[in-house]
Amino acid sequence: MWPEQEKTLELLEEARGGNGDAVDRLFSRHRAALRRMISFQLDRRLRRRVDASDIVQDVLVEASRRLTDYLRDPVMPFHLWLRQLARDHMIAAHRRHRVAKKRTLDRERSLNAAGRSDRSSVDLAAQIVARGVTPATAAIRKELEERFLDALASLSEADREIIGMRHFEQLSNQETAQALGITEPAAGMRYLRAMRRLRKSLGEEP
Repeated sequence: MWPEQEKTLELLEEARGGNGDAVDRLFSRHRAALRRMISFQLDRRLRRRVDASDIVQDVLVEASRRLTDYLRDPVMPFHLWLRQLARDHMIAAHRRHRVAKKRTLDRERSLNAAGRSDRSSVDLAAQIVARGVTPATAAIRKELEERFLDALASLSEADREIIGMRHFEQLSNQETAQALGITEPAAGMRYLRAMRRLRKSLGEEP
């Protein structure tokens, strides 16, 4: 999902040399992936009040302000750094709209079933559940996606996050561990446990 790394490294090097156009291209080529990541990870109850595009804009403004520091000491790959900023902004949005407000979003009734209007979740369902659809399987694809979305919604936030990171964002186990601030074996184990719980929720044996 994230842009190809070799080109990103080239743009980072140009940005380090003071090329403003390279900075613009760097942010532009990551905007779509950043939005898709935020759309997928954002609490579904917040989506009715918080637009993913607004968070993307806030993230890119902060990234622009902090880019010089990042270029001086790139502690992680650029896309993981952007992802970390986005996660911080999503947490802040969660606090503003679900903790600080007297009228919480939990009391609101959604007009849609959980996750039904989220194209990103459907995309992930298609990746995991319905690869290589043929005419024979097309008739049951929608049912499989519905089952998958129900199962995904039943998982904890931590389980949904790591499944999304590995399958939707297509991060490697190493990148996932780095993004979560844990060891690679711990990330691998967390992922396997999350997938076991997902399969159990789907009614399948691990």
